[in-house]
Amino acid sequence: MASTFCFPRLGKSVVYQESNKETRVDVKESVRGQDIFIIQTIPRDVNTAIMELLVMAYALKTSCAKNIIGVIPYFPYSKQCKMRKRGSIVCKLLASMLAKAGLTHIITVDLHQKEIQGFFSFPVDNLRASPFLIQYIQEEIPDYRNAVIVAKSPSAAKRAQSYAERLRLGLAVMHGEAHQSESDMADGRHSPPLSRTTTGHTGLELPLMMAKEKPPITVVGDVGGRIAIIVDDIIDDVEDFVATAEILKERGAYKIYIMATHGLLSADAPRLIEESAIDEVVVTNTVPHEVQKLQCPKIKTVDVSMILAEAIRRIHNGESMAYLLLQFRL
Repeated sequence: MASTFCFPRLGKSVVYQESNKETRVDVKESVRGQDIFIIQTIPRDVNTAIMELLVMAYALKTSCAKNIIGVIPYFPYSKQCKMRKRGSIVCKLLASMLAKAGLTHIITVDLHQKEIQGFFSFPVDNLRASPFLIQYIQEEIPDYRNAVIVAKSPSAAKRAQSYAERLRLGLAVMHGEAHQSESDMADGRHSPPLSRTTTGHTGLELPLMMAKEKPPITVVGDVGGRIAIIVDDIIDDVEDFVATAEILKERGAYKIYIMATHGLLSADAPRLIEESAIDEVVVTNTVPHEVQKLQCPKIKTVDVSMILAEAIRRIHNGESMAYLLLQFRL
């Protein structure tokens, strides 16, 4: 449920659903000329949470609030930030909706792609959870000096490299895939069709476009006799992580940890993790996952509320955000 925060006290508001599932918001006090922080976590029902946020923001806007700042630890639809065939960039649509509803600023943690900030017409403070996860590695993983940081795919190598450099550890990268996934079919890998025929332009012959094909999954780097720490920003469907863990075990890794900022852990993720070669999954509390922790004791939580609270304090008092954005940069 969305709530308003007017520093240093909690504002009075009510958010509820009518019997026909329409979202209704009642602001119970004057917000005229004030800075209002809407703290909205994203639970299982993503679309309801978004609608609550939009209606709350619009209610505050029409009540003449001075600034409306959304504190959204996990920004939803962030994976849909690229064009896929005849799809749409839903993340950009959501950014436009938030601006139209009245938000003037957003605080979030570890956007899936930092370029998402360009979708917004107002400031976005993209905070980092990596210092908290690095601290967990140093304090909670015995003999972490014998570990190697693993990127689950080449696209995650930059993030993994940052962890490896800060911890003074080695780096390994997973390459290839165990099987073809639906996302691969949707990203244009098999288009255009393998044909030279064209419509409407007789005699026009274009170069033949070869379909992409990834090799079987393999490990670039040495993990034998080491602790493998897989890092990523989101862990949701865990099949890829489980497959990666099995390969790492085969290559000689004796313990496997997963470090991720946002623990969505949908569907059967807790059961799959419990039955896998993964020793521990460490996520932050940007997304509620108490039920998943009860189902799988391997899931651990790192608290990042401190950095969000400090960001709220600095913005409210008009202080610089440089320390949080530069010192904590991944």
